[in-house]
Amino acid sequence: MKRIVTLFVAMGLLLGMGLVVAPNTDAATKITIAGMKPEGEPETVGMHKFGEYLKELSNGKYEVDVKPNSMLGKEDAYIDLTKRGVIQMCATGTQMSKFHPAMAMLETPMLYDDLDHAHRAMNGTTFELITEGFDKKSGMRTLNAFPLGYRHFYTKKPINSIDDVKGLKMRVPNIPLYTNFAKEAGISGQPMPFAEVPGALDQGVIDGGDSPLSDIVALKMYEITPEITKTGHILVLHSLFINDKFYQKLPEQDKEWFNKAAQMAAEDVWKMVAEGDKNAEVTIKNGGGHVAEPSPELKKYMKDAGVRSWTLFTDPKSKQHVPNADEILKSAQSYSKK
Repeated sequence: MKRIVTLFVAMGLLLGMGLVVAPNTDAATKITIAGMKPEGEPETVGMHKFGEYLKELSNGKYEVDVKPNSMLGKEDAYIDLTKRGVIQMCATGTQMSKFHPAMAMLETPMLYDDLDHAHRAMNGTTFELITEGFDKKSGMRTLNAFPLGYRHFYTKKPINSIDDVKGLKMRVPNIPLYTNFAKEAGISGQPMPFAEVPGALDQGVIDGGDSPLSDIVALKMYEITPEITKTGHILVLHSLFINDKFYQKLPEQDKEWFNKAAQMAAEDVWKMVAEGDKNAEVTIKNGGGHVAEPSPELKKYMKDAGVRSWTLFTDPKSKQHVPNADEILKSAQSYSKK
């Protein structure tokens, strides 16, 4: 009895001094988001930034658990987990075109003059036209668009002319968008998983491939294919996706937090990629690689190949036909300042 009295006296003193704080019984809601890239790369940075902003905007109501580097499986696996609502979110790119063909047009070859041009288009009607109807077909919602970087050639030998490009055996992702562009550019596209690239290079199966500078640096491709040619033929764009049923059940204020956090994160990644490309060039050169600008003739050749490849989306007979493809292309071109 004496202990109980003592305890109540102590509690009274603490309350009087304002030192007792009622416990917070509202546990944060955990949001799981999956991606394929390792830590430090733009996609993963974007996921972490989203989590930081969402926690801040919601005053701790939501906490984001980032699962990068294919921790929850390959893209198809974690896309399916998001679609079924097993996890709430994921980050990916043109893989979503299997639900909505227009999503592949995010990476339309030779469509943008530079990052700033693409940035304006993704913050404008081009992005809206591409994603229109995606939620109904996929069960997921697109929250933003951010770059991983332009794809550039990495090869063992220098590429100085159009003739150097024709007949090149280049690794390409097994995606119609990429294989079709390679064909239009006179390249012998060799679809294969990226993990097989080093072995294929050693055996002479391929002469090289193409990747954003961030990937070329992260994987040190310049050590085995030291010639980097800045063709910039495809801008890799990814997005954060959220299960639509989960999103629709959120209070309106919470939806605003999710949308704003996603946009803030995307803006950070746009800036990061612009700066990262400059730093990547320095790293490549310091590592013994060579970074070269294509000649005006080669630039035009690649541009023309890119424009020809657009029929993949505009031709009604194509399996990848996008009904509003012409509208999307015109919209993207309207953001050019050239």
